[in-house]
Formats: sequence, structure tokens, C-alpha cells
Amino acid sequence: MAATVRVMKRPVRKSSYIRATLQGMALTFRHMTKSAGDTSTLTLQYPEEKKHISPRWRGTHVMETHEDGRPKCVACGLCPTVCPANCIKLVPGEDDQGNRYPIVYEIDEFRCIFCGMCQEVCPVEAIHVGQHYENAEYTRASFVYDLDRLMSQTHPSTLLWDPSDPAGE
Repeated sequence: MAATVRVMKRPVRKSSYIRATLQGMALTFRHMTKSAGDTSTLTLQYPEEKKHISPRWRGTHVMETHEDGRPKCVACGLCPTVCPANCIKLVPGEDDQGNRYPIVYEIDEFRCIFCGMCQEVCPVEAIHVGQHYENAEYTRASFVYDLDRLMSQTHPSTLLWDPSDPAGE
């Protein structure tokens, strides 16, 4: 089957830019008058009022700790293995009793895609994706979260998976 070419010709009359401008201004004025009385839905006073986010929101990571302050991480190496962005650096260590712990645990928040796979694969539920979304820093190096910074995070974790309800019902 042969392809057909259709030649389109420009209109011969001149287009009116004034008419198009007036139509756009009329639309703007209609929107301005329609929502002028209801400013509460349009403006959010940000630092005082924060938008409600979903409980499944994935933000900055949180490392869970034991009662004595040690990290719950057993340095199994599953989270850096499963991470699609390769943003987790883990150096495992072992103490005299044979307990494994992370010597170095870093997450590069710039490389992270916040997929939550590190949280899903963790056998001891040590790493969680938190609900914190205000991640402003002055330097690029501040976005690499080390173990101390991950353990000091106080914001709540997301509800990607509830260990008390593994079937998700």
C-alpha cells in the first residue's frame, strides 16, 4: 500500500492576535472571580500548616535501634544487594560473641530512588523508609546519611508493610 502525502496550505487571511489575547484574558478573569471568595483551598500557610501525606509515603530512611542504642542491623548484606540504585554502602563487622553489626552503613540520598526495597528485604526490620520529606541541605556531602545520622532520625516510618499483619488484610 502506497503512502499518500497530503499538502496542507496556510490560511490566507491574517490571524488576529488581539482576539486571542482577549480570549485568554477573559478566561483568566473568569477564574479569578470564581475562586475569589474561597482562598482556604488555594493557599496553604506552609511552615505552620503542612499538607497531609499518605501513610505509605517514602521519604528519608530511619535505622531502628535496640534499647541499649545499638543498631538493629545484623549486616547481612541484603539491602545493598537488592538496591536498584546502588546507593547503600555496608561494611560488616563481628564482635567477640559472634554478633554481626555494621561498621559502615551509608545511604546516598541523592542516588536513592525511594523504592522501599531495602525495607522489604531486611530480615530483622532494621531499616525503614520514613515519612520525612523536607530534605534541604547546603552541601552535597550532607545527603550521604551515615549510621549515626540514620539512627538519630526521629520521624515516623512508613506503613509499606506491617509485621503484625503479614498478609496485608
